[in-house]
Amino acid sequence: MITPTTTSPLHDALAQSSDSGLFWQLGLVCASWGLAWLLTHLISRQFTKKSQPDFRLNGISYVLLPLLAVALLILSKSILQHWMPIGLLRLFIALAFAFSLIRAAIHILRMTFDPSELLTLVERTLIVLVIIAAALHVTGLHHEVLETLDDIGLNMGQQRISLLLVMEGALSMLVTVALALWIGRVIEDRVMSANTLALNLRIVLAKIVRALLMLVGVLIALPLAGIDITFLSVFGGALGVGLGFGLQKVASNYISGFIILLDRSLRIGDVVTVDNKYGEITQITNRYTVVKSLDGTEAIVPNETIISSTVVNHSFSNRNVRMNISLSISYDSPLETAMAIIKQIALANPRVLHDPEPEVYLKEFGDNGLQLELVIWISDPEEGQLSLRSALNLAIWREFQTTGIEIPYPRRDIRVVDSTPGAVMPYK
Repeated sequence: MITPTTTSPLHDALAQSSDSGLFWQLGLVCASWGLAWLLTHLISRQFTKKSQPDFRLNGISYVLLPLLAVALLILSKSILQHWMPIGLLRLFIALAFAFSLIRAAIHILRMTFDPSELLTLVERTLIVLVIIAAALHVTGLHHEVLETLDDIGLNMGQQRISLLLVMEGALSMLVTVALALWIGRVIEDRVMSANTLALNLRIVLAKIVRALLMLVGVLIALPLAGIDITFLSVFGGALGVGLGFGLQKVASNYISGFIILLDRSLRIGDVVTVDNKYGEITQITNRYTVVKSLDGTEAIVPNETIISSTVVNHSFSNRNVRMNISLSISYDSPLETAMAIIKQIALANPRVLHDPEPEVYLKEFGDNGLQLELVIWISDPEEGQLSLRSALNLAIWREFQTTGIEIPYPRRDIRVVDSTPGAVMPYK
């Protein structure tokens, strides 16, 4: 039995370059990658048949291929080391592990965060760091680098903080938080796709799960970084003091956000008037609610404002909204014919509901004509009323022109008195 060497994988691979076992190792490397590709292809086909985009399984082959290759190479190494040196296998295992680490990290980042220039920069930096770490490992220089980083530090009381400790703490924190965010994103996608639950409840569950996972990630990362988690009691006291003095509004907005989501008084898609702002609710976050008006502008309304003020929800129990359109006809026009025409025009518009049915009322006898009132109901208030009002008025105008129904306008009789005594000249 050959004792495993403790030298670097690159040194062992170069030392065995003329060894007869080199071809066996190359064959096992090729066979491991080929078998890994075949297994990945079969597994990805099975997941594709299930069609579960919530878990974003389309990227499974991106991560699974190098991981399976590493597992198969390690298995080959454990078997082959009993008969021959395995320096080349050690080198390929290190390279395959670095490759799988890069792919897994990039996949998690792309699933967790939205595409941006910053994400691209982080991915490139991560690739460079992993390549440097892999190069140090295969050349055997990582021991010297780690010792150098450990020597750089300072003493703080009885605790010595080295650069290596800081880097390990930062790395453990980033890894655990990234994994927590990734798992939270996966669970959030799954929860948001559960159509049997109310949308507000889905949003609340997703936010709670993400917050709990973040807390668990921090609690796991701190001990790994060598930090005593008992300091959280001090941090909690400081946070309580901060909330008491300067963060009342922030805390109130966050608590109000959960209240809004839980009591289901407002939902995404509702048409509301809040703080003199009319529009559709497009987003409810922990701190604010987005109200998009009909002109495309978006108002960021703090959740505390919604809780503490009166909100007019135009679509709370149902989305039907009443519209009144006033118009007048002359006293000489046929009243009942005009009312029938107005009603038929309203029924012909696709936005006007037939239940309740449009109604036309004789509102009053005006100075210049008969005042009529058209009452209609719509179920899409987020589309606005101005365009519908204009379309109905235009159609009524055209029909009145065809049928000869007159729309009155104010008339005044003016009498011009001649300066000659007794002379009066009428003028219209």
